[in-house]
Amino acid sequence: MHALPLAVMAFILYLAAASWQGLVLARRVPPRAALVRSFGALGLLCHLPLAVGLLTQGETLLPGVTTSAVLASGLAVLVLLGVSLFKPVLNVATGLFPLAGVTLLLATGMPSPEKGTGMTPGIALHALSAALAFALLAIAAIQAVLLGVQNQALRHHHFRGVVQSLPPLTTMERILFELVWAGMALLTLSIASGFLFVDDMFAQHLIHKTVLSLAAWVLFAALLAGHHWLGWRGLRAVRWTLGGCLLLLLAYFGSKFVLEVLLARP
Repeated sequence: MHALPLAVMAFILYLAAASWQGLVLARRVPPRAALVRSFGALGLLCHLPLAVGLLTQGETLLPGVTTSAVLASGLAVLVLLGVSLFKPVLNVATGLFPLAGVTLLLATGMPSPEKGTGMTPGIALHALSAALAFALLAIAAIQAVLLGVQNQALRHHHFRGVVQSLPPLTTMERILFELVWAGMALLTLSIASGFLFVDDMFAQHLIHKTVLSLAAWVLFAALLAGHHWLGWRGLRAVRWTLGGCLLLLLAYFGSKFVLEVLLARP
């Protein structure tokens, strides 16, 4: 099947799942976790062939912007579906699923990567750990947004609406830091494997990614240290999480988008 029909099907399924969960947050419909997971899983089944197709085109060094975006968004959906079986994080689907669907639609209109000799196992480890780190930290970013909304509502004594549908504030914060810890571990593996297996991490086309990834790592490390030693939480944790995720977004996709899409360089 061609890429566009699959992308459209995935987008519709993701949007259906996100819409239902959004109505749950607004207290318009009863929770139906199995329904949301089912639509999300069906969307992922349409998503995966596109990711596999891009990966098997065998790029010469690191995945391009199209492959990275499709792979990272698919992994984020997969991780969220898995984690939601054990943690109350399914509300993140209201933001994540539409983003994954839009990513697929946009990817079908972007230039396809040129075929090459394929990735080595070391480069594959680097690419996979980077995609998993971004997936987990993207989930953490949406969790941080929900936590910020909840925190602000409670500060202004608004106890109805979305706040009633979310888990307790302490649970939301605990899950946020668990996601950041897991994402940091994978980000550390990604950076370490990059230095080990990429010939020159500070090459012209990689220096922005390297510097921004290291900056994001430092920011997340400071957040975790501040939480452990100084008790950082609430809106401060939200801001630091979103700041680190923004740096990571620029690191993974900013320079690639400029080089591959705007300047049309491989």
